[in-house]
Amino acid sequence: MIHFYELAQLDASQRARLLRRAEVKIDELIEYVRPIVNTIRDRGDAALVEFMERFDHVQVSPERLRVSREEIEQAHERLDKEVYAAIEHAVRNVRTFHQHQMPHEQWFTEVAPGVMAGEKITPISSVGLYVPRGKGAFPSVMYMLATPASIAGVPRIVVCTPPGPDGEVDPASLVAADLCGVHEIYRVGGAQAIAALAYGTESIARVHKITGPGSPYVSAAKRLLYGTVDVGLPAGSSEAIILADESADPELIARDLLIEAEHGPDSSSLLVTTSRELANMVQELLPHKIATLPEPRRTFCYTGLESEKGTGGIVLASNIQEAIDFVNEYAPEHMEVQVREPFAILPSLRNAGEILLGAYAPISLGNYSLGTNAVLPTGGFAHTFSCTSVFDFLKRTGIAYVTEEGYAGLSETTRRLAEFEGFPSHAQSVTNRPARTSHK
Repeated sequence: MIHFYELAQLDASQRARLLRRAEVKIDELIEYVRPIVNTIRDRGDAALVEFMERFDHVQVSPERLRVSREEIEQAHERLDKEVYAAIEHAVRNVRTFHQHQMPHEQWFTEVAPGVMAGEKITPISSVGLYVPRGKGAFPSVMYMLATPASIAGVPRIVVCTPPGPDGEVDPASLVAADLCGVHEIYRVGGAQAIAALAYGTESIARVHKITGPGSPYVSAAKRLLYGTVDVGLPAGSSEAIILADESADPELIARDLLIEAEHGPDSSSLLVTTSRELANMVQELLPHKIATLPEPRRTFCYTGLESEKGTGGIVLASNIQEAIDFVNEYAPEHMEVQVREPFAILPSLRNAGEILLGAYAPISLGNYSLGTNAVLPTGGFAHTFSCTSVFDFLKRTGIAYVTEEGYAGLSETTRRLAEFEGFPSHAQSVTNRPARTSHK
């Protein structure tokens, strides 16, 4: 039976359980990955090779950690032409969208006569992109991360991605990386890849920022290395909410509920609706749709939507405001809005990684080809984090220019505040300052 919840009847603990999604005991995992991270820090490439053999059952020499140009060229030749064309199409759309995000390289405004203040925008000098492979090959994650990094002008874009059983990197991911301007690709995954990017090894020079989704072990390594390196947004287990009213098509809703549910057993996929009739119809349709899926996707959907451990299902709200309040509290990674007037409620939807409006914008379009970025905050972090964008690969530096006139208007205010806070050197720097300083 598909999980069914009525918001008005949930007690505080039941509501909290629904909002928590699939819980991962991250503290326990941190202690598990700590020795891995420390060993990479201390022993570099030798440790990387050992961990690859232990966890990935792949033997690779340090010289083969980096994917060669020859391998990338072979991937271009080997990849199925239709898949190649699909990646090119998707990359074009993602590039077009992210190009419109780019801010002006520099700006000034006159905040007072003779006082010019502004910002200078520069790319981060090096970034590490983590592209997972544990449950399949994900070229879409590659271009969702690499495209905004390239558009932002990052001088050194590094990718770490786990190899397959044969020690090779997925050809589709290699093609996507090459199309997006990635500079270095390494066949290494897991917590050891995050540590290598953070500390550097003989083969992999350290980076200043790491971003990209991964397993709970990857997330634990990022948490452990916070403060050593910028670890980007929290991107964990997949989650989605479909907000619908009585006007929605139950067939489409049932299909779309399985989009994120099939990612893994820890995924959360919820229909939040004001229509009991729609809820009942979707509940009837889902078991058959799940049964027709191939393994392991069938088990993933069953686990999330029907099993005791699952946190997906159907949520019935008494009215649209109650539904909106719940959605905003949940702050989902993905949100579909299939109501009669989606733009009417859009201003009220505040917390989500992405919001897809109407019956023709399923989450799968956003995941692959729409142009918006599909690497999004999970676990409720959409309350404070944004979708991946060029801004993840840029930094802002405040700049200012002050004329003699502007200085005269600020010096007394500055002196008074500096003395009030107890900083005499601050105050003296604006006391009897010469009109013009020269050096002989």
